[in-house]
Amino acid sequence: MSTRKGRPEALAERVYQALKNDIFGFRLMPGDRFSESEIAERMEVSRTPVRQALFWLEREGYVEVWFRSGWQVKNFDFEYFEELYDLRTVLECEAVKRLCALPVAQCAILLAPQQQFWIEAERLDEGKTVSQHDEAFHMALVASAGNREMARIHAELTEKIRIIRHLDFTRDDRVEATYCEHAQILQAIFQQQTEEAQRILTEHIAVSKAEVRKITLHMLQQARLQPIE
Repeated sequence: MSTRKGRPEALAERVYQALKNDIFGFRLMPGDRFSESEIAERMEVSRTPVRQALFWLEREGYVEVWFRSGWQVKNFDFEYFEELYDLRTVLECEAVKRLCALPVAQCAILLAPQQQFWIEAERLDEGKTVSQHDEAFHMALVASAGNREMARIHAELTEKIRIIRHLDFTRDDRVEATYCEHAQILQAIFQQQTEEAQRILTEHIAVSKAEVRKITLHMLQQARLQPIE
């Protein structure tokens, strides 16, 4: 059945997800321009759901409209990403503080899945998979701290930095370091060593933030050759 017969909202959502995946996978690069007609033809839909999807992406900061020139994937604002990393550090350090204040047994139960994956299970070596688990680890720290609004803000922040965070897991040494540092953070939390856990966590995020500064157009072009699904 033709996709043209789908509900407008469902079509717009499908186009939105497809375009977002293209941006995150670097099939659409920062600076790339395209028209609504091109997207509509490629996805076999009318221009209406395409326009709706693009408005959503524009609101989220991924694309911008050029008068009479179609649309463009926004170039990376590295200062903006660094500010997001700073906010991430603040939220996660507060979460660690709250976790360390919990009874040891309760904290162990809350973080048991993370202990099992990062300390006890056999290590994975595929960067894309480890990247997904790394994101889940940091979200679990904040969610386990018990403040739902803090967890919501952190989840939104995580979504915003995901596009650039993938590039931090293209080297084997970063995968190895992530395992070691996550284990150290968990062990410090279980021992209720608040300052030590916060120190390791802060340094852990700082290294990732520093990698963002090293990202170049060449790295983005290389990512395009091996796109992330």
